[in-house]
Amino acid sequence: MESSTAQLPGTTRLVELGREECVRLLAGGTIGRIAVNSPGWPPLIRPVLYVFDEPTQSVLFRSADGSKLTSLLRSERAAFEIDGIDAADRLGWSVIVVGPVEEIAAPDPLERVCRARVRPWVDVELPRCMRIRATVVSGRRLVRGPG
Repeated sequence: MESSTAQLPGTTRLVELGREECVRLLAGGTIGRIAVNSPGWPPLIRPVLYVFDEPTQSVLFRSADGSKLTSLLRSERAAFEIDGIDAADRLGWSVIVVGPVEEIAAPDPLERVCRARVRPWVDVELPRCMRIRATVVSGRRLVRGPG
């Protein structure tokens, strides 16, 4: 369900997306960005390959040891964002998830889902499976036409 939130000049307007539409977009994507802000560390934003697990309402992704993982585990909360952009028509959408982040390990069934469905594009070891529980989900879309 969409509801208008702001009128932009011309015939383009910004609408909020309902959770159902946001979840549909999350489930259809594969690339997003993780954002964390841990005390004593600068904010960190990194692209990740992911899968959205609808039954648990969780974003699953793999990680190597390092600053991203360290920041995630220190912050215990993270934001995740995906979007779709049509630069030629100046339209697009964005979905943001905010929630607790945690490492998942065997024998958790989500760990198997993560390993099976999140395939790295590069030959890099990504031994850790992580999840962000989608406790807050919001989205917006730029659309053209009458309000």
